[in-house]
Amino acid sequence: MYRLTEGHFIYPTPGGAYYATLSPRAEPARMILQRMLGETETPLLSQDLLQSWSGLEAEEALALVHRMQARGFVQGLDQPLKAPTGKMEELLSAFLKELSDDGKVVLAESQGFYVGSSGYPHETAVELSALSSELVDLQERHAGLVDSNLGLAGGAWALVNAAGNSEIGFWPLFYGGERFTLIAGGMPQFNCNAFISLVWVLGQRYGQSND
Repeated sequence: MYRLTEGHFIYPTPGGAYYATLSPRAEPARMILQRMLGETETPLLSQDLLQSWSGLEAEEALALVHRMQARGFVQGLDQPLKAPTGKMEELLSAFLKELSDDGKVVLAESQGFYVGSSGYPHETAVELSALSSELVDLQERHAGLVDSNLGLAGGAWALVNAAGNSEIGFWPLFYGGERFTLIAGGMPQFNCNAFISLVWVLGQRYGQSND
């Protein structure tokens, strides 16, 4: 038996925001996270809300949130937070620069155009976005090998140096039926509030189809 602690506003962690975008496959935990990020303000946690978001019965919904908390996907806040507001391009630029140790990051959409960039010249961002589209197509063509035969989860690709450290990496993000690629030069820094805010911006723009 599980009981909710009253008076808390539910909010994803960086790990939860990453899990929300990890796959296009719908499942209850991802549905809760994406619905959460589709809100304009962190909602007050309640059993009715969890059941509505997950489509599960009361006990199942509470057990699911307990597992999500144990995996570090969600956190409870004493005060609500509001979604980032402003022009999407400006918001993305501010958040993207926090996601790499050298501040060079691009967010590309599925057709190979970028929707946000930080640290790269325009021409480089365009070429990286086109490359990301080809890499995603490559990943999809060889998903059987990577996912099934090799048992490697996720679809990220990277160019690495002699020590095996990433020089530039490509991470697919899925939201509201859209596919993006997060391209980060240097070492990625995704375990931060800027990553949550980035995904929240995507949720505000693309998450309405989940309502």
